[in-house]
Amino acid sequence: MIARFLAVVLSIYALAGAAETRAEESLVTHKSLAPKVALELAQAALADCQQRGYQVAVAVVDRAGVIQVVLRDRYAGPHTPPTASGKAWTAATFRNSTSSLFAISQPGMMQAGIRNLPGAVIIAGG
Repeated sequence: MIARFLAVVLSIYALAGAAETRAEESLVTHKSLAPKVALELAQAALADCQQRGYQVAVAVVDRAGVIQVVLRDRYAGPHTPPTASGKAWTAATFRNSTSSLFAISQPGMMQAGIRNLPGAVIIAGG
């Protein structure tokens, strides 16, 4: 009788422990850039491009591709903010640089179709 009681108690503890483990495995935590850090990164990138003589827009996105900051140099074209945002989104969502994606998605290659995905901006450089 005592052995049966102990077996039931141990089973309950085992089930409770397994449920707790499953709950912990289903939760994910991650770090996120603070707005100040995202702005500082964008400002540094824009300053570097200006120093090299490029008139550009710069975008910083979070790990999910959500825009954090967009900066456009005063003489950069009106197309540059959406291009910068699209490149940043593409790099974040594919977890790869747009230069690498450009190389593997040339016409006739297996991954060429990614160039046709809505929102994907696959342009080398930057």
